[in-house]
Amino acid sequence: MLAKPAVIEANSLKKDLDGMSNPISRWLSSDVGYSFRNSKTAMVAAFIAFVFIFCALFAKWVAPYNPFDAASLELMDSLLPPAWSAEGSTKYLLGTDDQGRDILSALMYGTRISLVVGMASVMLSLVVGVSLGLIAGFRGGWLDAFLMRLCDVMLSFPAILVALLIAGVGRAVFPNADDSLAFGVLIISISLTGWVQYARTVRGTTLVERNKEYVQAARVTGVAPLRIMLRHVLPNVLGPVTVLATIQVASAIITEATLSFLGVGVPPTSPSLGTLIRIGNDFLFSGEWWITIFPGLTLVLIALSVNLLGDWLRDALNPRLR
Repeated sequence: MLAKPAVIEANSLKKDLDGMSNPISRWLSSDVGYSFRNSKTAMVAAFIAFVFIFCALFAKWVAPYNPFDAASLELMDSLLPPAWSAEGSTKYLLGTDDQGRDILSALMYGTRISLVVGMASVMLSLVVGVSLGLIAGFRGGWLDAFLMRLCDVMLSFPAILVALLIAGVGRAVFPNADDSLAFGVLIISISLTGWVQYARTVRGTTLVERNKEYVQAARVTGVAPLRIMLRHVLPNVLGPVTVLATIQVASAIITEATLSFLGVGVPPTSPSLGTLIRIGNDFLFSGEWWITIFPGLTLVLIALSVNLLGDWLRDALNPRLR
């Protein structure tokens, strides 16, 4: 009679261990996971973002054609409308551009470039801003005053103007640069003003955290200041930084699209969504609306889904808004 309770207890323990070993199960059972499961807006936004990220990462295998392979282009199929139009072809679901490139395939490849540039610039801004904000808030004094005045100076210039200036100067200094260097200049130009928001956010949170008891106890026990910042203060300031980074991904993608639309973004050999919109803009009033409408709609959906996820994450991580 004692064997059955033991078996039941063993099975229950096994289920608990399996749930603990599965990070997805742990996340779904957490407060943030519960908030996600009960938010239809967050689930729809996550699904849209997942579809775009999946198609961008696996564009080489998912896309029907390689739109940037000149040998595979057929000029006779140029300017075809979408497949549901009377003159459309089932070979090209969203139509073709003036060079015969499949719009759907071009969107997948262009989305990959936009996402890579946007996420890389946000990561660079995150590292620089969090580091400077942590140092300014924890050390204080003249260093804090200097960094905050530097932030004020950076905020006095429009972000797109600074990015346009740096990208333009980079192209003038390196006119024959390869694609990797051109991408590096573009990422730096976008992140040059993005770090300011992280620095100010982390600095304000650090000013509060450095006076709490756990930091004072660490100081009394002789823990090095660098270890206190990285081990104790940094984990407690990552909440608002995560929300800010999520929202800024959309801003970085839009900034990159703006620079590419103006002709100082990614190289012409690797067009992004902004470049595709600029190309289609020349044909917008001649009746070939699909060349610019579909890239523009893709850009709007990506930015909207990321912003909605950022809003949900802000509410989920803030106990006062639950």
